[in-house]
Amino acid sequence: MFDVAVFGSLFLTLFVIMDPPGITPIFLALTSGRPAKVQKRMAFQAVCVAGGVITVFGLLGHQILDYLHVSVPALMIAGGLLLLLIALDLLTGKTDEPKQTKDVNVALVPLGMPLLAGPGAIVSVILAVQKADGVATQVSVWMAILAIHVVLWLVMRYSLLIIRVIKDGGVVLVTRLAGMMLSAIAVQQIINGVTQVIRAS
Repeated sequence: MFDVAVFGSLFLTLFVIMDPPGITPIFLALTSGRPAKVQKRMAFQAVCVAGGVITVFGLLGHQILDYLHVSVPALMIAGGLLLLLIALDLLTGKTDEPKQTKDVNVALVPLGMPLLAGPGAIVSVILAVQKADGVATQVSVWMAILAIHVVLWLVMRYSLLIIRVIKDGGVVLVTRLAGMMLSAIAVQQIINGVTQVIRAS
């Protein structure tokens, strides 16, 4: 009742797309200045939000996109633009101002979506669920989805130890680096979306 090949293939695909090691500096940058207990809760919330979005799209993905008349490239471009705005805030230091982030739950946006549950992960899950034609493959697909979310939670949960080592100055440096990384991810996502639109036309 379990297909190792399907599990391994989807897990590796989602690992590359959702990038647990790469999310660490972005998580640290977006949650800096908050108490450790709050940061731990936000790590869990981000994973829950991502898991919920991925599950919904895994079950009802095509129906949702068709109902809203939204194409996958459009979803990619929109997600890329949202990430670019957040990246610019990180690069310019706007997220360092407590008044702007005090009441904002970054675990929902941008961590949960579109950083973790982005267009790439959503599309991969939709396709994997569609191709799973038996009980064993279906179980393997959903086990892979669960496994990657456990990995994401562990990475973010224990990335908080890094803060104790790098201190405030290090967090500022990580914030700027995260902004550059995130802007590159956003631009690439927009390019991929535009490329798909051009190919389809």
